[in-house]
Amino acid sequence: MFERVLIANRGEIACRVIRTCRRLGIHTIAVYSEADKDAQHVRLADEAWPIGGPRPADSYLRGDAILDVAKQSGAQAIHPGYGFLSENTGFARACNDAGIAFIGPRPESIDAMGSKAAAKALMEHHQVPLVPGYHGDNQDTAFLAEQARKTGFPLMIKAAAGGGGKGMRIVRAEKEFADALASAQREAASSFGDTRVILERYVEHPRHIEFQVFGDTHGNVIHLNERECSAQRRYQKVLEETPSPFLTPDRRQAMGEAAVAAAKAVNYVGAGTVEFIVAQDGTFFFMEMNTRLQVEHPVTEETLGLDLVEWQLRIAAGEALPLRQDQVHARGHAIEVRLYAEDPDQNFLPGSGKLRTLHLPAPSRNVRLDGGVVEGDTVTIFYDPMIAKLIVYDIDRTQALQRLREALAECDIVGPKSNIAFLERLARHPVVVEGRIDTGYLDRHLDEFLTGDTAPSDHALFAAATAALLHDEAAVATGAMNSGDPYSPWSRADAWRIGHAGKRIIALSLRDQRYEIEAHGHDGQYQLQHGESRCDVQGARHDGKTLSARFDSKGIHLAVSADAQRVSLHDSEGQRYAFVRAAAFAWESKQGSGGNQIIAPMPGRIVLVKAKVGDNVEEGQELLVMEAMKMELALKAPRTGTIESVSATQGEFVEADAVLVRFKS
Repeated sequence: MFERVLIANRGEIACRVIRTCRRLGIHTIAVYSEADKDAQHVRLADEAWPIGGPRPADSYLRGDAILDVAKQSGAQAIHPGYGFLSENTGFARACNDAGIAFIGPRPESIDAMGSKAAAKALMEHHQVPLVPGYHGDNQDTAFLAEQARKTGFPLMIKAAAGGGGKGMRIVRAEKEFADALASAQREAASSFGDTRVILERYVEHPRHIEFQVFGDTHGNVIHLNERECSAQRRYQKVLEETPSPFLTPDRRQAMGEAAVAAAKAVNYVGAGTVEFIVAQDGTFFFMEMNTRLQVEHPVTEETLGLDLVEWQLRIAAGEALPLRQDQVHARGHAIEVRLYAEDPDQNFLPGSGKLRTLHLPAPSRNVRLDGGVVEGDTVTIFYDPMIAKLIVYDIDRTQALQRLREALAECDIVGPKSNIAFLERLARHPVVVEGRIDTGYLDRHLDEFLTGDTAPSDHALFAAATAALLHDEAAVATGAMNSGDPYSPWSRADAWRIGHAGKRIIALSLRDQRYEIEAHGHDGQYQLQHGESRCDVQGARHDGKTLSARFDSKGIHLAVSADAQRVSLHDSEGQRYAFVRAAAFAWESKQGSGGNQIIAPMPGRIVLVKAKVGDNVEEGQELLVMEAMKMELALKAPRTGTIESVSATQGEFVEADAVLVRFKS
């Protein structure tokens, strides 16, 4: 076994590899960019070395810099994680040439499977069923358009060197093809440094089921069962689980054998994933093979009781596979979701900023958390905005889904916006609960999973106001006890006045809407009013996490946290409210601003400018394309009008809230 391993990655996966190495007594060496100098993987590793600037091209994609660190630090092997250089043939070959083990497949296998086009050609040669389309070398635009016509619409454009949903577009009509191709090629170039694409007939309502495979240097190849990843948004996996609720034993066996055959075709060594498109009738087609560990590998680990990173290390060190195919026995059901800093109600706009609060459920046999940040860390603009992976396990799918709902209810993130409420709705939705989801369902019915602008109920407002009152009273009492006169009548927060009961106003804002709740009483006994609605609250108690009280004689128990700045409430139906504490008598609405301009929603690079001064444009017309956090954002006209000025230029890096386009009044 290796004694010193360098992890050529960052964030969650780097922390994940470090934990396994530490358990095995392996000395770990981390690398970091300027943006990651205080990151958790740097703090967890036994030693850490700087490798360049914050942009991936200046650091984590610099194979030469990483190899220099490996040589200087005495690393015997390099674990590439996933993403960055994990499927880079040149880097794998350079490691081998330097006498440093690459913890992954042989370069020849990456070559064969790393390109979607090459992989399809190989599978075609081995009679593996393929979706009709084009995966050749000719990338001339006119030629691709002709191949698209032959393939037929709808079709899918995919980056040939791609993965993770980058460089993928669905085209439903011939007139849309040219723009979709250009956009896919730009994203492919940015993400993989390769503009080549393949074309596939788009299978309507398919499922996405993948098989974990492992091979060793002794010629053994097995699979470790499937993972269903059909819950996707814009080709990005949102929920992964095993076993698949769709597969029968016969289908599982057939797909598993096909996955092993695909791996054997390239003499595969290490961890890999063979991905299939599965039609509603159970017919399956080879889609691609990822020659690395997958983000969703923990669900396989939980049902099999294995550590796949340990398997990677042992196989790279020359050991044989620990199990035969007939020794692979799964138990229970596991589900994984990814907690992201993003705003689902704003088209999943990635977020950045300091994690002022990061409260996650306690790890247990049924709950696992794989993360790369802790409270107080910053989610930067330069990398994927994932905060953590939440993995749950139980004896069957029904219990695992309930574990997931309970775990999500305990999550609380303050700082950048998060997708927790979206995931909660997903975990409760009938198509997920009943196992009927296909890869396009979320995109077709996204409004069913978003919170939107629904106003909070009076019940929610009264509960939030009660928690705020209890917090304020406790804060004043604590301050009084620490003062020189703890029994002073001025050290009270009950709003008492001579001759009449005191009144307090609890002002809360949510999505720029102000709510005022009038309150009389103190110490958990209140009379509350919002507009014409009234509520009598008795016996209210708040322990910092939960609120219990009788609301008009009905007992309630809710997850609520409150402080001087905010109140977060989570009801029994999975609805979340993140109220901001507003000043009692001052308010300025922000509604209606921005109608005459387009501003940058976050820091990023302008990749395309379609607008110029004097243009007359329609509301919703795309005027700029911005790249941020490894994805493209289309910036559209807020209204019909004439452009007065354009402040952005192609290739320019802009800060958040920078004015990019102005309209004439």
